[in-house]
Amino acid sequence: MSDIVGRRLAVLAIILVSCNARVAVAQTPSPLQEWQYSGGVILARLFEPDLPRFRTVLGLASEVQPVYDGSHAYRVQGGPVINIQYRDIAFLATGDGLGYNLLRGDHYRVGVALAYDLGRKMRDDYSNLRGMGDIGAAPVGKVFASWVLSKKFPIILRIDARQFIGGVDGAVGDAGVYFPLPGSSKTFVMFAGPSITLATHHYMQNLYGVTPQQSLASGHPVYEIGHTGTSAAGVGFSATKFVTEHWMINLDAAINQIRGGPSRSPLVETRTQRALALSVDYQW
Repeated sequence: MSDIVGRRLAVLAIILVSCNARVAVAQTPSPLQEWQYSGGVILARLFEPDLPRFRTVLGLASEVQPVYDGSHAYRVQGGPVINIQYRDIAFLATGDGLGYNLLRGDHYRVGVALAYDLGRKMRDDYSNLRGMGDIGAAPVGKVFASWVLSKKFPIILRIDARQFIGGVDGAVGDAGVYFPLPGSSKTFVMFAGPSITLATHHYMQNLYGVTPQQSLASGHPVYEIGHTGTSAAGVGFSATKFVTEHWMINLDAAINQIRGGPSRSPLVETRTQRALALSVDYQW
C-alpha cells in the first residue's frame, strides 16, 4: 500500500464510523455487520499518529432494510449523521453511541460504549406480528476490541459483546474481519468483510420465539429456542467517496442470513436479509 493511500485511509477511517445514521437504532438487529458502524476508524492512529483533538462529521442518511429481522417487507427511512471523535479516546456517534476507549495503541483498541435500540413494534408488520406484543426500546451496553494485523497488511479483526438492558433483553456477540479493498485511491476507499453473530437463548427466544400466550393471540405455533448459539452470519461492504476536501458520500451494503434456531421461527418469512444505506456528509 502506498503512503498516499495510507494517509487517505487514515482520513477516511474517521468518516466510516458514521456511514449511516439510523440503522443502529432502527430495529433489533440490523442486516448491516457490526463492524460497519465503526468502519476503519482504528486505522486513523496507525497512519496518522498525531491525531487532531476533535474530528467531527455531520450529514444526512437514508437506508433501506427489512421492517423487522426475518421480514420479507422492506422500508425506507432517514435521519441525521452525527460523529464526534475526541482523539482516539472517546466518541459520540449515531451508529456506535457514546463510547470510551479504555486501551488504545497503534494496532489495537479496547473500549466500552452505551447505545440504544428502538425495539420492535407490532405495527411494523401487523399481518405477521399481530398478537406478539411490542418489544420496547432499551439502552444497550457494549464492550469491543479491534486489532490491525499490520500497517502493510491492514486486516482488521473486531469482536464485541452487547447487553440489552430491558427491551428484547439478553446478550449478543459478534466476531468479524474486514480490510480495505484493491482499487482504493486518494479519494475513494472501500472496505469489506464477513462476520458471525452469536446470542443467548433468552435474547433469541424474546426476538424469534412464540410463547403459548402469543400463539393464542397470533395464530403462530408455539416455538421455543432453548439454547445459546449462532443467530446470523453475513458480509458487508462500505465505501467513501470524497467529492471535495470536506464533502463526501458514504455507502454501506450488507447481506445477512439468519442461522440456527431463529431461522426456523414462524416469525421468519425469509432467512436472507439485505440492507443499503447512503449518506452525504461534511467533515472538519
